[in-house]
Amino acid sequence: MDTVRNYKILDCTLRDGGYYTNWDFNKELVHTYFKSFNELPVDYLEIGYRSSPMKEYLGEYFYCPIYVLQEAKSLSNKKLVIILNEKDVRPEHVKDLLEPCKDLIDMVRIALDPEYLGRALRLAEEIKKLGFEVGFNVMYMSKWKQYGDFLNQIKEVDAVADYFYMVDSYGGVYPQDVKEVINLVKERTKCKIGFHGHNNMELALINSLTALEHGADIIDATVTGMGRGAGNLKTELLLTALNASQGLKTDFNALSAVVDVFERLQQDHGWGTNLPYMVSGANSLPQKDVMEWVTRRFYSFNSIIRALYNQKEKVQDNQKLPLFSPAKHYSKVIIIGGGPNANLHKTAIKEFVRNLEPDTCIIHASSKNAANYEDIQVDQYFCLVGNEGHRLENVFKNLVNFKGQCVLPPYPRKMGTYIPEALVGKSFELSNIDFTNTLKDSHSALALQTALQLNAKEIFLVGYDGYQEKAITQLEKSLSDENEFLFTAFRKHSSIALSSLTPTNYKNLPVTSVYSYLE
Repeated sequence: MDTVRNYKILDCTLRDGGYYTNWDFNKELVHTYFKSFNELPVDYLEIGYRSSPMKEYLGEYFYCPIYVLQEAKSLSNKKLVIILNEKDVRPEHVKDLLEPCKDLIDMVRIALDPEYLGRALRLAEEIKKLGFEVGFNVMYMSKWKQYGDFLNQIKEVDAVADYFYMVDSYGGVYPQDVKEVINLVKERTKCKIGFHGHNNMELALINSLTALEHGADIIDATVTGMGRGAGNLKTELLLTALNASQGLKTDFNALSAVVDVFERLQQDHGWGTNLPYMVSGANSLPQKDVMEWVTRRFYSFNSIIRALYNQKEKVQDNQKLPLFSPAKHYSKVIIIGGGPNANLHKTAIKEFVRNLEPDTCIIHASSKNAANYEDIQVDQYFCLVGNEGHRLENVFKNLVNFKGQCVLPPYPRKMGTYIPEALVGKSFELSNIDFTNTLKDSHSALALQTALQLNAKEIFLVGYDGYQEKAITQLEKSLSDENEFLFTAFRKHSSIALSSLTPTNYKNLPVTSVYSYLE
């Protein structure tokens, strides 16, 4: 028999985990999820957002069309929950969004910035009229004391809310903070209190247990901690802890089954805490940027942490450089990327370059393959973005005799700047990147703009393979999509011929063979 408990547990894996999968999950995983939770002591399952149309692709569980809710209802014996983003939904939207959900879901939660609690109260009134339970997920609990109006308005939630959640958005509060905020809330409302803990500092479990100890009525968790940024309290960890400490009856076979499928997904997406997330949590800095930097770009942790401290101190980039203003121009430019083909075909590429001297230069978009071309007697330029300063130090063990020039994105650089000491006098920044308004800190954007600055008449790409393996990670897919976008933008902006000398999977990149140019 299940132990008697005076608190509820809500699992929000499909909703919070969508930040990694764009809210698309395969059917087999979803079925395993619902089947497993039917056997577990969890009261609510939050399965996604309901939202008005957005101007970007967001998947099934961001919109939760009715067929998704109907299927969930048929598969689950739990109370079902959806969440609204307060910033995107107004009271006049509620009827169209939620009336079709009646008899399918039990609770509607509102994710909100404390600054807009007044707006959320009006939203909640409309939701209550439709008969749903209402939860307020109030973000940034570590900064609540800075919002005087918000604290004064908390008493008004009694009329419209069933649960009032403290959300540790930055993942940096400590147990003492949890106690203080619970007391602060209890002084102002009789509403049931919830806690949603992020795991940047790996305090989500102790903070959640502290919340329960001091009167929280409901706790959020996700399978394997899957969730935005560093993620959340692990559902399996919470259930295991409560099973051991309170005798909470838990079917560990069911728990293991759902953990297994999400651990396989985790191998592709890599959620969980790391050093940058720890720094952002400890300093109450937003996770959105960190998630982008960690999951989609090859930035060093030093670069990320430098950027976080720049944010904290409200300063711009730490270093301004001389502008890149080359006196020499080249009719042909070879841009070398980091793909294996730049190494596989290096003999032919070097012969091709020698045949073109002296009207040719090399731009290394990535220095990954740069050592293969160190002996070529042409001018060479190195794009210094992301982790490249550190990579150059590893590629060229002795930078004292470095003959190239380094080119960096325009100032200020969001990630801050790291330049090896030996390259300080050989490093320059672009004044702008004018062929695209986005992705300006991309290796490819920097290389293409450098070619423009060098007055290239023809650009050859090498080592832009486009990830030719059959299975690629989400990170590789994102980087591939970025390059496709940049090639298209460049060709629209410029009449300069652009082609690849080595095999590529990029659909909008013309291909020639380096071997066709050789005698």
